Amino acid sequence: MRGAHHPYPDYSVADAQWFPAIPSHWAFAKCGQRFEVMLGKMLDSSRVIGNNLGRYLRNTDVQWDLINEDDLPQMDFSPGERERYLVQKGDLLVCEGGEIGRSAIWTRDYSCYYQKALHRLRPHRSSRDSPRFMFYSLALAVKQSRFIAGAGAATIAHLPAESLRRYRFAFPPFVEQIQIAKFLDYETARIDALIEKQQQLIALLKEKRQAVISHAVTKGLNPNAPMRDSGVEWLGDVPAHWRCGKMKYFASLRSGHTPSRSKPEYWEDCFIPWFSLADVWQLRDGKQTFLGETKESISELGLANSAAELLPAGTVVLSRTASVGFSGIMPVPMATTQDFVNWVPGDALSSTYLLFVFRAMAPEFERLKMGSTHKTIYMPDAMRFSCPLPPSDEQSEIVDFLTRKVQELEDATNRARDLVDLLQERRTALISAAVTGKIDVRSWQPPASGSAAA
Repeated sequence: MRGAHHPYPDYSVADAQWFPAIPSHWAFAKCGQRFEVMLGKMLDSSRVIGNNLGRYLRNTDVQWDLINEDDLPQMDFSPGERERYLVQKGDLLVCEGGEIGRSAIWTRDYSCYYQKALHRLRPHRSSRDSPRFMFYSLALAVKQSRFIAGAGAATIAHLPAESLRRYRFAFPPFVEQIQIAKFLDYETARIDALIEKQQQLIALLKEKRQAVISHAVTKGLNPNAPMRDSGVEWLGDVPAHWRCGKMKYFASLRSGHTPSRSKPEYWEDCFIPWFSLADVWQLRDGKQTFLGETKESISELGLANSAAELLPAGTVVLSRTASVGFSGIMPVPMATTQDFVNWVPGDALSSTYLLFVFRAMAPEFERLKMGSTHKTIYMPDAMRFSCPLPPSDEQSEIVDFLTRKVQELEDATNRARDLVDLLQERRTALISAAVTGKIDVRSWQPPASGSAAA
C-alpha cells in the first residue's frame, strides 16, 4: 500500500466477530436486504434440445474476477425462465459450491443464463449498492472463511441462497462504495502485477534449473571439451572422451512388486521398507535426493513369495506409472512396488550422477509416457534408456556443481515465493481495511498518468 491512509473520525459497534466497529455513517445489513439473491436453473439433461436454447454459465466458468465465455453449453430456457435466469451486465455471480463464494461480475451485453450452482446478486432498486464493492466484500469473507465458520461445527459443501441472504456486511453510502471499489481496483492491480512478475521469475528459475541439469549431465563442465555425436536424440553431442550407451550396461535394472494381499501371513512382522506410490509425494518437487520413511513395510515372507527384491542402499528408483518420472536414491536397503523401475549402479556410475541424469530426462519421459487414463513408461522402453558416462572424477565434479547450483536456484525461487506470499497477504489486508472501514479513502485519487510507481 503506497502512502498513509487515515481512519475515519467516528466509529460505531457492528458485529463482535467480523466487524468490531464500522464508520458511524455506514450501515450494517444482511446481504438479502441489499441484494436480490437468486439461484440459477437446475440442470436438465433431457432439455438440451428445443426451440429456446440458450448458453448458460456453470460453476467452473466463474473464477475470481473472471468469467469464461468459451464453449459454453446450451440448455432449453422457456420464455419465463429466460426472464428469471437472464444474466445482465453488472450482475455479480457467486459460486454456491466448490470454492464457496468465488465471484465475478458479468460485463457483457449478449444474452446468457446461469445454472443452479451459481447465485446471481443484483442490487435492490431501493438500496443502490455497488456490485463491485460487494465483490470485494465477498473476497474478504472467503479469505476469512466466514461462509464455513458461520455454518457452525460442521463445514458445509454449499452456500444455500437463504444462508447467503442472512450474512451481514458493512455498506457505506453508494458514492463511497464506488470510490472504495476504484481504490481497490487500482491498488490490487498494482499488487497483482508485482505477483505476476514474481510468478514469471519462478517459472524462469524452474526452466533454468532444468537447463542447468540437462547441460551439465550431457555436456560436462568444460566448455572447450571436444564433442562427438552420441547417436541418442535427447543427448545430442557429448564430450568425445565420455562413454555413452544403454543404461543397462552401466546399472542393473531391478523390478518391484506387491506381495499378495490375499495372504495375511505375508503382511505380518513387516519391517522391510517398501516404497510405493503413497510415498512418491516425497519426490515431486525434485528437491529430495534420498527416499524418506515409507508408509508401509513388507515382511521377509512376503518378499520371498513375490517378484519384489530387497535392493541395496544407493539404488536409484524411478516412478513409471501414474506419477511418471520422479526419482530418488535409497538410503538403506529397501523394496518397491511394481510402479517403479530400480537401477543399481555399477562401479563406474555414481548414484547421484544417475539421479541427475533422470532429472535431465524429464522431456524424454514425457515423450515415452503412454496410456489415456494412467500414463505409464513400459518396461521395454525403460530397458532402452541411454546414459552418458563421464569418468568418475568428472561425475563427482558435475554432482558437486549441480548440488551447489540447484541450491542457489532453489534459494532464489524460495525468495520469490516468499515475496508472492507477502504480496498476497498485503492484498488481503488492503481489501480488509477498505471494505471494513479501517481506512478512509474518500479523498483518494489515482496518480496522474505516467507518475505511478512501478
